[in-house]
Amino acid sequence: MRFGVAMPTATEGMMYPIPYADIEQAVELAVAADRMGYDSVWGNDHVSTQAYVRSEFEDPPRFYDPITYLTFVAAKAPRIKIGTAVMVLPFRHPVVAAKQIATLDQLSNGRLILGVGIGAYREEFAAMWRGRNLHRGDYTRECIEALQSLFDERRSSYEGTYISFEDVESYPKPVQDPLPILSGGNAPGTRQRAGALCQGWMPACLTVDEISSGMSDIERVADEHDRELPPDFDVALQVAVSIGATHEAAIKSFEASQIYAHTRSLSKSTLKGKQADYQDRNLIGTADGVAEQIAAYRDAGVTTMAALLFTCDTVPETIEAMEEFANDVIPVLGQ
Repeated sequence: MRFGVAMPTATEGMMYPIPYADIEQAVELAVAADRMGYDSVWGNDHVSTQAYVRSEFEDPPRFYDPITYLTFVAAKAPRIKIGTAVMVLPFRHPVVAAKQIATLDQLSNGRLILGVGIGAYREEFAAMWRGRNLHRGDYTRECIEALQSLFDERRSSYEGTYISFEDVESYPKPVQDPLPILSGGNAPGTRQRAGALCQGWMPACLTVDEISSGMSDIERVADEHDRELPPDFDVALQVAVSIGATHEAAIKSFEASQIYAHTRSLSKSTLKGKQADYQDRNLIGTADGVAEQIAAYRDAGVTTMAALLFTCDTVPETIEAMEEFANDVIPVLGQ
């Protein structure tokens, strides 16, 4: 089991209050994760403020570009893996994205993990795809196929419904071959892309049983495509963490957090029907209780507890919570 921490690239107003982290503090968190022995840090991806964030906070959030941020972190934290959780592919054209991704993998000496997804907030897509009917799932599938072509072939061409280009020679290639692409999200289309195309699956806030069921779906899709999943297929689960002296204290802390408020904003999309039983979908309890939850996820097939979100309102509190998790939870699991 590997452990990664979510970085505040675009989390103010959603998972964390405004203000939460300036750019120096965002880098400080990554360096702290590296020092504490975490396996990875993950940056998320937004381009504009969501309507519900605007209605809740007077000041706008600071959203940092994940690729630029991770490039800087790769130099400051020389050991830890860097990942996107997730890069929203409909924000980008694959020819440009391939150049950015390959350059980052080169600069980090092969430490990049590319979590990709369709995005959750319609207002961001309405801002940049105005007047065009975009099916985000189809665009994401085409973009993954196009990226893999650009990474694998000397001269790449692609023709799809949304994406088309001809005779692109994109060099240098990523250090990693293949560069790990994880299909992010909970929807059936996400599992379809994971089984047909990707090196992993990156769901969020699923129960142990839902992980097992999702992996069965992915394996079925792989069989339908005459594909054998790679032996290191990564099931990288995204959850929140609230550790307390008692289980009740941990619940109280979680329910008081901005993260809990954020889950309500996703109740009609990513987390539809998945909020009422939030205790089964996040790591909440004493340190020993959280370790037991993680062990159950490991038995269900999870290989990475990725982009862990700690229920804290300030950067110093987050660093303290990361330290507690690293000292009191990870060793129990025999890491």
